[in-house]
Amino acid sequence: MSLLPLRWGILGTGAIARQFVQAVLDSTGGRLVAVGSRTGEAAATFAAAFGHPRVHGSYEALLADPEVEAVYLATPHPWHAQWAIRATEAGKHILCEKPLTLNLEDARCVVAAARAAGVTLMEAYMYRAHPQTAKLVELVRNGAVGRLGLVQASFGFHCPFMPGHRLFANALGGGGILDVGGYPVSMARLLAGAASGRAFADPVVVTGAARLHPVEGTDLHAAATLRFDDGLLAQVACGVSLEMENVVRLFGEEGSIFVPEPWMPARAGGVSRLVLQRRGAAPETIEVPAERPLYVYEVEAFAAAVRAGLAEVPAMTPADTLGNMAALDAWREAAGVVYRGAQA
Repeated sequence: MSLLPLRWGILGTGAIARQFVQAVLDSTGGRLVAVGSRTGEAAATFAAAFGHPRVHGSYEALLADPEVEAVYLATPHPWHAQWAIRATEAGKHILCEKPLTLNLEDARCVVAAARAAGVTLMEAYMYRAHPQTAKLVELVRNGAVGRLGLVQASFGFHCPFMPGHRLFANALGGGGILDVGGYPVSMARLLAGAASGRAFADPVVVTGAARLHPVEGTDLHAAATLRFDDGLLAQVACGVSLEMENVVRLFGEEGSIFVPEPWMPARAGGVSRLVLQRRGAAPETIEVPAERPLYVYEVEAFAAAVRAGLAEVPAMTPADTLGNMAALDAWREAAGVVYRGAQA
């Protein structure tokens, strides 16, 4: 017997929300019922492209809609904490775009609010729900490259500086560390956990540096080294003004694994590939079929957790999110990134 589709409300109508809504429409586990924005005009324009769900001209109205079971939160970064907590108070399950909040302290408040309300909470690292990531974790856990010693991961792109844009503005939590740095950090923590038989592992030392914008003080590009308790090292890099490889490499005592598309594998569905190089052997290409587009896996994973009555989604649990935010806080502190006017 199939489960009823989860009824979604979209809080925020930016570009990433469009990708997510298309995934909801393509899924069997979700149904779009409402869209909320700061103005009715913005909500109506967005809704017109996706089958005309109900339109709400405020976030409050969306949260008050009794037909909405779950909220996809896609506002600018500084508003995540406020509206995630408001959503828990309204009894809505929450899939929040990353970063969950600007800092660990705020993230703890959101997690506590979700637990108190008995709702499901997930930070939207979509790659975590994809079968390629599951295969990568399986290879590491099964010792495909022996004892893991080094992980290298990057996520960076070049965007020309635009004053006031969310990627650069201090007031909007701009910079690469919070926008895309969480991807390589979360991957390193996931693989460190897999190597030690855990769901994830947290680094014991984080060092880092960044090139900061001279006016905004936000990081244009940044790099960090994470050291874990078993000696595993991770070198991570990110940027919003610098094109990077956007790949993952793992090095173990018995070989290596190359991940050419770690963050958006087989985005439209199809086959993604991992390259396993065992010491002394020819490279082996491992194909990972994906029956659904990337974001649909995220939609389905979240819906399955809600319908099962789970408070968390195994792909990215609140405890995992808090560990990731702690590492990002440490990276920002080492790099000298400070959000003015906020405890962030």
